[in-house]
Amino acid sequence: MTRQRTTELGLVLVAVVVTVGTYTLAVATDTPTPSSVTPFLIQVVVLLLGAHLAVRWFAPAADGTLLPLAALLNGLGYSVIVRLDPELAANQAAWTLLGIVAFVATLAFVHDTNVLARYRWTFALAGIVLLLAPLLPGLGRTINGARLWIRLGPFSFQPGEAAKLAMAIFVSGYLVEKRELLAVGTRRLWRFVVPDLKHLGPLLAAWGASLLVMVAERDLGSSLLVFSTFVIVVWVGTGRAWYLGVGGGLFVAGAVAAWAMFEHVQSRVRIWLDPWQDPSGEGYQLVQATFALASGGLTGTGPGLGSPERIPARETDFIFAVIGEELGFVGATAVICGFLLFIGAGLRVAVRARDEFGTLLAASLTIIVGFQAFIIMGGVLRVMPLTGITLPFISYGGSSLLANYVLLALLLRVSDESAGETRIRRVVRRVDAAA
Repeated sequence: MTRQRTTELGLVLVAVVVTVGTYTLAVATDTPTPSSVTPFLIQVVVLLLGAHLAVRWFAPAADGTLLPLAALLNGLGYSVIVRLDPELAANQAAWTLLGIVAFVATLAFVHDTNVLARYRWTFALAGIVLLLAPLLPGLGRTINGARLWIRLGPFSFQPGEAAKLAMAIFVSGYLVEKRELLAVGTRRLWRFVVPDLKHLGPLLAAWGASLLVMVAERDLGSSLLVFSTFVIVVWVGTGRAWYLGVGGGLFVAGAVAAWAMFEHVQSRVRIWLDPWQDPSGEGYQLVQATFALASGGLTGTGPGLGSPERIPARETDFIFAVIGEELGFVGATAVICGFLLFIGAGLRVAVRARDEFGTLLAASLTIIVGFQAFIIMGGVLRVMPLTGITLPFISYGGSSLLANYVLLALLLRVSDESAGETRIRRVVRRVDAAA
């Protein structure tokens, strides 16, 4: 336990050094050097050490790599944002503070993740309401063609970020209750034996909700993320690859129908296939991102020495292109490796979880981070059509940071519970051996 926390502290300090170094290089291009450098350095150290102390106090046996990886990604993102827009960087610093407060609060108040499973249907209802809240007249706001935001007085946020956590808790709890019924077929459909239709209701409801988000909110990313997470977790819980095929088929059918009926979907696909058809119009973002990645080369132009102002939405959707330009192939690969290590650590937590709900919850939370990172980076690299979601822990956005720090806290809670269960089993074995 002490060894894990010591390792975590060392890795957090490495994340601090990398963040501070990148930040200093990014702002060093300004003459004179901004006066915000020293306060920022102090803030980084205090926030990350505070998060480490919270883990040491509330989850002493949790995995020691998840927090440092999140800190590294968050710090790197902030260093890029401060170079792009100091005002946005100030907002991001405030949201980082709130995110870590939410992280500590989650660890302090969620002592047992199984309590969450008892309220799975409440979380399901909350997730659906949050996902569809931007459609409410007078409340929802359309930004950059997508209706993802709601405004309450002076504040605006993306409810879909909280919705993904609520849906992860619901699907994990639902599978614990219905796993056997979903895994064993009771009806024959052509050559396949499938479960009763009433047990497939949540899967079909998730499909319908994802299509509604795609069509009404013009949000391809959240639609793909929610439904993909749902299908993959069902597959993990039941072990039936049939769900992957059926889920993939349902989504493709819905996507093709949406493409045939709606111009904004056709535009995204058209840009993806050939942005050079209109390089100064609808393909402008992707063309400029491609130029930025190309100019970065192997090692990049250097922090603060690129030309990211040419890329629209550079602090959100296209921040990976800015990293690729200023830190090069090496820096972009390091970001990808950071996410891969985070995913590996999350899946390790899932494998070692003390019970089925912990396994499914950790798996679903990890899938959310992994798929979200793949979707946004894949869009920038033209592996798939562009979407409007953020790069976890890196992109500018308060809603995303808050949700991801809560997600991180839940993963650490599952990890701590599994380690505690392992210690109890060891003590029992020793007592039995002594007897």
